[in-house]
Amino acid sequence: MAVSVGAASVGRGGWVLRGAVAADLEVIAALRAAVMRADLERLGRYDEYRVRQRLRDSFSPQYTSVIMLGGEFAGCVTVRPADGRLWLEHFYLVPHCQGRGLGSAVLRTVLQRADAQGLTVGLNVLQGSAARRLYERHGFVVEAEDPVDVFMMRPPGVRAGISAGA
Repeated sequence: MAVSVGAASVGRGGWVLRGAVAADLEVIAALRAAVMRADLERLGRYDEYRVRQRLRDSFSPQYTSVIMLGGEFAGCVTVRPADGRLWLEHFYLVPHCQGRGLGSAVLRTVLQRADAQGLTVGLNVLQGSAARRLYERHGFVVEAEDPVDVFMMRPPGVRAGISAGA
């Protein structure tokens, strides 16, 4: 069962989520390459072609929303059902929109919708990525990790700032 990530708006920032379309693919692939570059280079895994191709290979317009801020492209988020949970994937913000609370606002919306359906949300984040702190603040806990990725999950109903084990 998928969580609908349709239209939503909050605060004076004027952000909305709109459904992705095929024409969004290359803009999102370019954003992914830009946002992930520093972490992938730190891990010795950056490849200009591969970072974009991995997005192209897994792009699912039916599960992806484009984040619009003030009418401009600000990022994207994918929420895909698999393995009895929802997978949060391809959650990227353009650099000038990072650190302003937009990511938390979008994540809260996604998690509220998952909670309403009683669904666990899983994700993976690169080792050493600053994004891990965002996910931990919203109740995600580590399930497993390897030298490249940290796999995290958040059961339904966990309040932001509270770990699932608390």
